[in-house]
Amino acid sequence: MLICLVSDSHDHRQLLAVAVADAKRDGAQAVLHCGDLVAPSTLHSITKLGLPIHIIHGNNTGDLFHLSRIASESNGLVKYYGQDASIELAGKKIFMVHYPHYAKAMAATGEYDLICNGHEHRAAIEEIVNVKGGKTLRLDPGTTAGIGAKPTYIFGDLARMYFEIREIPAQ
Repeated sequence: MLICLVSDSHDHRQLLAVAVADAKRDGAQAVLHCGDLVAPSTLHSITKLGLPIHIIHGNNTGDLFHLSRIASESNGLVKYYGQDASIELAGKKIFMVHYPHYAKAMAATGEYDLICNGHEHRAAIEEIVNVKGGKTLRLDPGTTAGIGAKPTYIFGDLARMYFEIREIPAQ
């Protein structure tokens, strides 16, 4: 399964839509958003693309009531989890949270195949040694909004556990 991982879109609808459309063109089958969407209406820019969206909130929570409402009225297209999420896609256990310190701690448990976070506005792909003697992959897609850094997202293949940081193409 191919995924599009985004975070920190901060109401920048156009950049978010371009990132998801770019990933969808390359075969992405789901979107994971690691928080700081802010205005729930920002989701309208990507729901029309038809990909399932898994989303948590960040420190800029926005209107959580309307985010929950959009999710409940989406016929399963949008899944809103709250501050963090433990999900399974393509047989991989994935943990999503906004904060990197929390993500690193969860990676260290060795309970997940993949940990995804946002917040720092710096894209990163790193392996974290876990207590089970292995390594857990942590992904931070950076800032889809391009705040303080170039706008980026991560495109990945869960079957191969291969991920790459991509700059969002100019629109």
